[in-house]
Amino acid sequence: MAFDIEAHRGGRALFPENTLQAFAAALAMGVDTLELDIGATRDGVLVVSHERRINPDLARDAAGNYVAQPGPLLIELPLSEVQSYDLGQIRPGSDYARQFPEQRALSGDVPPPCIPTLKQLIDLVRSAGNTHVRLNIETKLDPHHPEEAPDPERFVTLLLDLLKAEAFTDRVMVQSFDWRTLQLVQQRAPEIPTVYLTIQRGRSPNVSLAQATHWTAGFNPADHGGSLPRTIRAAGGKVWSPYFADVTPELISEAHALGLRAVVWTVNKPEDMARLIDIGADGIISDRPDLLRKVAVEKGVLWPAASPGEPK
Repeated sequence: MAFDIEAHRGGRALFPENTLQAFAAALAMGVDTLELDIGATRDGVLVVSHERRINPDLARDAAGNYVAQPGPLLIELPLSEVQSYDLGQIRPGSDYARQFPEQRALSGDVPPPCIPTLKQLIDLVRSAGNTHVRLNIETKLDPHHPEEAPDPERFVTLLLDLLKAEAFTDRVMVQSFDWRTLQLVQQRAPEIPTVYLTIQRGRSPNVSLAQATHWTAGFNPADHGGSLPRTIRAAGGKVWSPYFADVTPELISEAHALGLRAVVWTVNKPEDMARLIDIGADGIISDRPDLLRKVAVEKGVLWPAASPGEPK
């Protein structure tokens, strides 16, 4: 595979995240992969959402009011209610709005942008006529809050059943910080590449080099020389996806020597993009796929021709 340009949540610095409008814009930009997150509704429908709840910084009700904190859980709502919220504009004055001041608001669109189903996204990709782009699908569950999402068995069953019904299995990767779902995907659909997400710093690391955590499905880096690439190889992963600040040239070389691709997240500054390409990253997940494309041009990285796509 060539260098992988991934639009994080559809490119959330440019359009409201995880909406069909954002994904259509990313398709038209010519990205290789649409990166997205999924959860499940009360009636067992997979929907595209980074949060396990309706996000109060993104969602407005029919009266135009932003949802109150902390927002209802997707798993407690039917699809009809989940899709009733308008996601066209970030809550003004919020930290999220300050983070992405250039995001284009979609207020006034008819119908308003809502939380799409995974099937609707697959339909969008097909309607665009794009036979190249892949989906990098993240299962959003937290072993510390099992009540907030389907258990791993049900989550994977819902996902694989949909992909099989849509004949789309060969166009996806499945990623997660919670490696339990990745283990199940490998057992049931070994043809689907699994992407092991890691973060070692910050407030919520999911891995430790010294011990297994609740996130790592029993795999302990200490049993593999304190090496995340070796641990992921032992777990059966195809791709290592680390937080970009955790990456070194030596780690990328180690991953490559083990047959792993290294796709880093989430990189929004051109100088960081250039550095990571220079040290051998196989792909980058970015909120700014437009900037990533420019840097890729400068570095001589090729990508597919742009494909138009309009939300349906």
